[in-house]
Amino acid sequence: MFRKALRFFIWGIVIFSLVMVTTVDDTLWAKKKKTPLNQGTDAKLRVEWYQRHLQMNEMSTFKNLEWAFIGPVWMSGRITDIEALPGKPYTYYVAAASGGVWKTENEGTTWEPIFQHGLSTSIGDIALAPSNLQIIWVGTGENNSSRSSYSGAGVYKSEDGGKTWKHMGLWDTHHTGRIIVHPENPDVVYVAAVGHLYSFNEERGVFKTADGGKTWEKILYINHKTGVIDLVMDPSDTNILYAAAWERLRKAWNMWEDGPGSAIYKTQDGGKTWEKLTNGLPTERKMGRIGLAVAHSNPNVIYALVDNQAAEREPKPGELDSYGFPAKKIIKGAELYRSDDKGKTWKKINQHNIKYLYFEYGYYFGEVRVDPCNEDIVYLLGISLRKSVDGGKTFRALYYKDFHADHQAFWIDPGSPNHLIDGNDGGINISYDGGKTWKDLDNLPVVQFYNVYVDMETPFNVYGSVQDNGSFKGPVTHNPADDPAYDWKRIPGGEASYIEVDPTDANILYSEGSFGGLMRSNLEENSSKPIKPKAEKGEPRLRCTWLTPFIISPHNPFTLYFGSQYLYCSVDRGEHWQRISPDLTTNPKEEQGDVPYGAISTISESPLMPGLIYVGTDDGNVQVTKNGGVSWQKINAGFFPAKKWVSRIVASKFDKGTVYLSFNGYRDDDFQTYIYKSSDYGKTWEDISSNLPCGPVNVIWEDPQNKNVFYAGTDLGVYISLDRGKEWYSLLANMPTTFVHDLVVHPRDNILVAATHGRGFYTMDVSAIQTYASDEKIQAKDLHIFEISTVTLPRSWWQPRKPAQITYTLKKAQEVKVTVLDAKDNVIKSFKAEGAVGFNRITWNLTTDSRDRRKYFAPKGIYTIQINAGGIVEKQKVELK
Repeated sequence: MFRKALRFFIWGIVIFSLVMVTTVDDTLWAKKKKTPLNQGTDAKLRVEWYQRHLQMNEMSTFKNLEWAFIGPVWMSGRITDIEALPGKPYTYYVAAASGGVWKTENEGTTWEPIFQHGLSTSIGDIALAPSNLQIIWVGTGENNSSRSSYSGAGVYKSEDGGKTWKHMGLWDTHHTGRIIVHPENPDVVYVAAVGHLYSFNEERGVFKTADGGKTWEKILYINHKTGVIDLVMDPSDTNILYAAAWERLRKAWNMWEDGPGSAIYKTQDGGKTWEKLTNGLPTERKMGRIGLAVAHSNPNVIYALVDNQAAEREPKPGELDSYGFPAKKIIKGAELYRSDDKGKTWKKINQHNIKYLYFEYGYYFGEVRVDPCNEDIVYLLGISLRKSVDGGKTFRALYYKDFHADHQAFWIDPGSPNHLIDGNDGGINISYDGGKTWKDLDNLPVVQFYNVYVDMETPFNVYGSVQDNGSFKGPVTHNPADDPAYDWKRIPGGEASYIEVDPTDANILYSEGSFGGLMRSNLEENSSKPIKPKAEKGEPRLRCTWLTPFIISPHNPFTLYFGSQYLYCSVDRGEHWQRISPDLTTNPKEEQGDVPYGAISTISESPLMPGLIYVGTDDGNVQVTKNGGVSWQKINAGFFPAKKWVSRIVASKFDKGTVYLSFNGYRDDDFQTYIYKSSDYGKTWEDISSNLPCGPVNVIWEDPQNKNVFYAGTDLGVYISLDRGKEWYSLLANMPTTFVHDLVVHPRDNILVAATHGRGFYTMDVSAIQTYASDEKIQAKDLHIFEISTVTLPRSWWQPRKPAQITYTLKKAQEVKVTVLDAKDNVIKSFKAEGAVGFNRITWNLTTDSRDRRKYFAPKGIYTIQINAGGIVEKQKVELK
């Protein structure tokens, strides 16, 4: 095979000019504190790190720079809870899986983010105090337990309708199942905590406070593996509560979604004592997630939606699961149980099979709702939304045009039960006729991007794939406030897709479906062709991650690399593939579950040397070839943390032997930052995480213009270093605290694009930072104005005018006077601005101070921007064309 690889490499050089590791030093890793495999990072440490993060934000020299949100805004993201104000059904709060909490007072015409900063903006539940609607509780940590369900950090409380928030504890619960506020006493609150997803911990179960969150008592605890996913209160007796316990554990290779700890419990004394309910419920000890609902019209009636993981039968030869992998068992799946005597006895009520409500993925769904006025009208939330009008015996799916699948949240108007609000993976839908017809709200900007790519068009386009919504592209100049939403267009590709565009032909696009379904598309011809490499005859199928990496060689646009457990190369745009490596993973045979594991997670070819390729895997391996795959060397032994997911490898654009590497411990509940640099092809490594606070690292990126400037995207935002990682600064600025999955700096336009998993795309012009980092004279100046980009005026009067962006630095915080001069040095505009230490960015809106309406807007020409800071004056030209 390796002789073949050698011939293939030589052939590639001859035709196109193709594509370099060593050993490792085992010194510095001992200095890092390892996170135990099944415990996760200590909650107190996370809190300390978060305080450091806040301090870095406040002290950052870049805090006054601004990110621009570029959308998209005509689609939304995964919704996890909806709560509306009683008597005001047009005013409601919405929780997003990784986008914080939002409020609307006009039924979704406009939205206001009311919770967008904190140790986590992944939300599991919202609760309003019925006796005081100014009191809002937010439980962080999505409860759906998917591969992209981020952990939280306890609960927050607002006493002024969401204007301000205070953390109220339960830091280590990670995922919130449900919050219930006593209907008469707002100080009495119950929290159902699911606990860690990827490790075991003690802070899970049901917690109660009687003093508004000052102190908490754990009133129901099963074990360190089992949390509580749902909690409901009897509307006729507030001392009666029902809790759904759920035993589950996720790892990178498997999801254990059931266990003997899963059960339904009942208390009749406000949580002092609990009784396990079993009569009529499944007995196989294979219950998974359970959703509960009590009928307000008849509190004797309780519904339990059970994910029954017990085997129904053995799979038939060749039978596949819903992801297309060989089925290991055919489970019973979704079952609905009903009790008519407050939980004493239960009966499986669905007469027809509802297993396809969510197939084998009950961990991602499991909500049930009952009409507050009719105990026989029941709604089940799964891949589809289903309704029963006969007490759960039969169901029909509620479909409507543009009705998105995967339903996670549901609200029924208690005063008008035909008024429904549904939250799903695509946003929000509203019905006024009991689900017959639906109105689509697609303007809540909580889009969950996995990645970002940019092309070389003018203006350049931004590409990305979106959780459960496919792949999109849009212009970097898009302004959601001014530009039409349809600037963003769907492109070929699934939700889990890296995207690359041929740098010589923007019509040639490469994208994927989940688990490596690579395709090549011609956008002009509207055609696509599957080009995924195939396993050798007689070998098992390739192991590919959910988001499978592939790249176009920086040396030839026809050359592609694709990663499974092997690295593949094509020199003809994917028409033919050659395996150019052995298995580069640890080949974890004992860690193969229902998710492919032991696969390449990141690939980087040196822009300076064809054939020098670095590869990282999801099980912690790092390997390199200097000869296009003829030989490989492992370069991580004994230095890096064991079995951490390699989130990114970046071969330097400036130094042939320099490479950067980041690990992500998210899948072990490890929230430390891991970033390394090697200057000798990986022989030795330096830890450059330096002063970075908590937050798993999702991406690292080397600036294309200045070798000292380096960026990192973490679960808390964006950081920047001006000295290759010796010291880091927060670059959060005005961006909400969110999960930054990917970063890229456009090589021509010097615009940094951040793909967030919860708040869409953000951009920032970093040309001033590039200049500052490379010029010590500028760094020493008391005042400096950076070069101002040319502003293109609109062709028509009705089109919005883009302002001139003026960036300057100050050594001392003070008020500055800004003066705009025309070509004849006449003052046409002057204004004052507050200047902070470090970088400042202000705008000139292209208007003058003239009272003559005909001269209000500045015409085309060259203008001078003058800034006076305490007598120090600097000038810079700007062109309007």
